[in-house]
Amino acid sequence: MSSPQIPPLATRPPGSGSGNARAIRILLPVAVLAAGIAAWDIVVRVNDIPPYVLPGPGLMFSTLIMDWTILSQSLLTTLWTTLEGFIAAAVGGIALALLFNQSKWLEVSLLPYAIILQVTPVIAIAPLLLIYLPQQTAVVVCAWIVAFFPVLSNTTLGLNSVDRNLAGLFQLYGASRAQTLRYLKLPAALPYILGGLRIAGGLSLIGAVVAEIAAGSAGAGSGLAYRIAESSYRLNIPRMFAALLLLSAAGIVIYMLLALASHLVLRRWHESALGKEN
Repeated sequence: MSSPQIPPLATRPPGSGSGNARAIRILLPVAVLAAGIAAWDIVVRVNDIPPYVLPGPGLMFSTLIMDWTILSQSLLTTLWTTLEGFIAAAVGGIALALLFNQSKWLEVSLLPYAIILQVTPVIAIAPLLLIYLPQQTAVVVCAWIVAFFPVLSNTTLGLNSVDRNLAGLFQLYGASRAQTLRYLKLPAALPYILGGLRIAGGLSLIGAVVAEIAAGSAGAGSGLAYRIAESSYRLNIPRMFAALLLLSAAGIVIYMLLALASHLVLRRWHESALGKEN
């Protein structure tokens, strides 16, 4: 009897499978979004819902276009506050985590207060900060408070998750604490740090919005949160939905940019960013 023949592998262009999977991952969310918008429009039209209760998607987009001048200025104000809070959280969280890693006494002394700062609702802190600080500074501090702890906790976790065998090898060869931190701990903690930054990006936007609502001041420097509250008071619900759409889009863009940065940094060496072959 002849031995069974192994069927030849199917020939296909390199990367075609991953290309199809990538296309499906893009098209499926787009299809769900289109179906949701269509269902929303049908519900509004069939039930003849007035715009001050629930505007249709067409009215929301037309309002976004007509009020773009006001909404775009408010969006820039909110994004600038978000950026300031995010940078402060990133620098402060990473720096404090490095200090915690070098001194356990410092970690035991200060970590409980960082936890207290995290679990206290920012909506309760914002009015107090607005009393003692200038308005813009208080808003930035609120964004920093919300985004600070994920960076601190993730960086601390990464620095403490170094392989013990590698740490012992560094100690065996007489590496200093600075050399161990630079060549072992920081590279090992980098995926954790980038994960914390991805979380902090969205949280800083949330903190900025909450602080802007608490500030509640009108004027050219008002952010999108104030425009949402103002539209609610005036029953201008289409503008309210348009501002919410801008906030959601801003949050998505922030996350995608940070995810792209993380992928570019980790793609050549870390498992979380390496492509997996089928």
